[in-house]
Amino acid sequence: MPLKRGFVHVYTGNGKGKTSAALGLCLRALGRGLSCCFIQFLKGKPTGEIEAVKKLPNFHFIQTGRPDYDFCVTEVDKELALRGFQLAEEAIEKFDILVLDEINIVVHLGLIPLSRVIDLIDRKPPRVELILTGRHAKAEIIKRADYVTEFCLVKHPFYRGENAREGIDF
Repeated sequence: MPLKRGFVHVYTGNGKGKTSAALGLCLRALGRGLSCCFIQFLKGKPTGEIEAVKKLPNFHFIQTGRPDYDFCVTEVDKELALRGFQLAEEAIEKFDILVLDEINIVVHLGLIPLSRVIDLIDRKPPRVELILTGRHAKAEIIKRADYVTEFCLVKHPFYRGENAREGIDF
C-alpha cells in the first residue's frame, strides 16, 4: 500500500551512521510492503549492505561512484554523479522510498548543482518519501525538509589510527 503522504528527510553532520539510518528506514518500509530505491553517490566499493539488500524484494541499490574513490574528485566523479542523479530523477516516479545517499556532499563538492536537487525536492510526488544523506547539507535543502537529523562525531577509532573494518564500517 503506497504512502498517503511522503516527507523529505535530511541526515547530515560529521558523525557516523547517516547511511545506516537511511538503510534502517528502508528496512522498515520494506517490512510494510513499500518499494525502495537507494542511490549511493561517490561510493563504488562493495559493502556488506549491498550484499544484504541483494536478497530483499522491492529494494534497488545502485552505486554511482568509483570503486577506488579516494576523496580526490575527478571529472569522472562528476560524470558518474550526474548519471546517478538522472537515475534519481527517473526513480522518484517509480518507488515509494528514494534515498540519495551522499547527495549533500556531492552538492558541496560541486558535482551536481544545488538547483537540480532543489528542483527534485520541489517536484517530488506527494506519496514519495525522499531521504538525502551526507555531510554539509545546504540551508536550502534543510529548509525544504520535514525531518532533519544532524549526526555529531564525538569519538571514532579512525582518529587513533584504526582502519575501517569489513562488516562493521563497510
